[in-house]
Amino acid sequence: MSFEKYSSALLRYPKFGFSLDSSLMDLDASFLDSMQPKIEKAFADMAALESGAIANPDEGRMVGHYWLRNADLAPNDEIRRQITEPLKALKDFADKVHTGAVSPPAGGIFERILLIGIGGSALGPQLVDQAIGQGARLPIVFFDNTDPEGMDHTLAKIGAKGLTKTLVLVISKSGGTPETRNGMIEAKAAYDAAGLDFGKHAVAITGEGSKLSNFAKEHGFITTFPMEDWVGGRTSVMSTVGLVPAALQGIDIDEFLAGAAAMDAETRKTDASNNAAMRLALSWYSAGNGKGEKDMVVLPYKDSLVLFSKYLQQLVMESLGKELDLDGKVVNQGIAVYGNKGSTDQHAYVQQLRDGVPNFFATFIEVRKGRDGDTIEVEPGNTSADYLQGFLRGTRKALYESGRKSLTISIPEVTPFQLGVLIGLFERAVSFYASLVNINAYHQPGVEAGKAAAGVFLDVLSRVRSRVTGDPKNAEQIAYEVDGDEEDVYHCLNHLHGNGEVQISLGKTPKEDTFSL
Repeated sequence: MSFEKYSSALLRYPKFGFSLDSSLMDLDASFLDSMQPKIEKAFADMAALESGAIANPDEGRMVGHYWLRNADLAPNDEIRRQITEPLKALKDFADKVHTGAVSPPAGGIFERILLIGIGGSALGPQLVDQAIGQGARLPIVFFDNTDPEGMDHTLAKIGAKGLTKTLVLVISKSGGTPETRNGMIEAKAAYDAAGLDFGKHAVAITGEGSKLSNFAKEHGFITTFPMEDWVGGRTSVMSTVGLVPAALQGIDIDEFLAGAAAMDAETRKTDASNNAAMRLALSWYSAGNGKGEKDMVVLPYKDSLVLFSKYLQQLVMESLGKELDLDGKVVNQGIAVYGNKGSTDQHAYVQQLRDGVPNFFATFIEVRKGRDGDTIEVEPGNTSADYLQGFLRGTRKALYESGRKSLTISIPEVTPFQLGVLIGLFERAVSFYASLVNINAYHQPGVEAGKAAAGVFLDVLSRVRSRVTGDPKNAEQIAYEVDGDEEDVYHCLNHLHGNGEVQISLGKTPKEDTFSL
């Protein structure tokens, strides 16, 4: 480690206080020279994407999340209107909710939000809430899974009386996503049980003509906001998906969008030496030999960014985890992402990072400002913020001395603008990296395969349920009756037993277990 190396590698955007230190990634000149043709292609691919080219060939779709923070870049007037008109409408709606012009049927004003979504439709708003939603005008809770116990816990926190002043946001592009649909049905049942009209407490964010859009019309939802097909779930936090809840919380969404736009502007420049998103992508490529051979450990040294690693898990892994490249070759690409926060992780898995399997590189996120207001010394001459900085610098140095590489991203503080900066940075790094390794970052065939497999299981479960009688039967017998796989049938039977629908008599092995009503 040397100051000269650090100084030459540090990339800074002084206008908004951002810096990226890649000095500990050891990106030498020969590597950068060898990557030049791929770099030029990646810049060209990004320019084509932003101009409206079909960037998701599997689905024949444009990819336009970059237009969300600068509608002037949209390829036509129709798409510009699809950005600007909902933005104005959601601001107006949030203002009406805050002033009571839109209010609960029982009177008063809405006091909290229940957001029902899955994947990016929940994770983006959760990150925004955790990072910049403290002291929000409307606190927010989530149904982000189809776990009935989890939903029960959330409803218990709200309470039957609290439902009267809870505004429900249901977010699903198609309206057919099972987890979101189930959450909506569970929420409606809770409102029905409390004698409340669910529709008069609900807002839909969905695609035009979707199942959810039709449901919203049938049940008299307060309003509906559009969700366009050129925005993917994992990059939707700056669309209506993220902006409706953020505006309702009272978060400055203009600053949030401005932060991402500022990063876009800097990383749209084709000078790779001064492009932070390209520098990230090249660092990922170098660390994993272009094959994802190293995991990425994300360590934000700030409590408010604790969900950032989880957010990046979806953004990076769903985008880059692909079996085939754009030429149809099997490449099994991807970068595994995990992390929590510093300095907590120094009392958890940093031990292995320092001394264990060297199968990763680290990404530190430094927030320079310790706290608002006055601070105290926790010992003579040192504050809590001093310690946090010391742990970051010490861990970074200790890892490098043990042959573990790292990046360090620095921002001045966590604000709507700076969160936008971070999200914009990683979105563009993912786009660049996908081009460098020749994959489609904008589809998710593995996710769709999982949904299809779940549908098959549910079909088998329905048939198994109909064949259980008062006479004990084993899985083999029922599998024969329903023409199903014996192990699948056995898991169906165990699920039914776990939920009190059937009885089980254990044999010496699962094959000898019997089930009856």
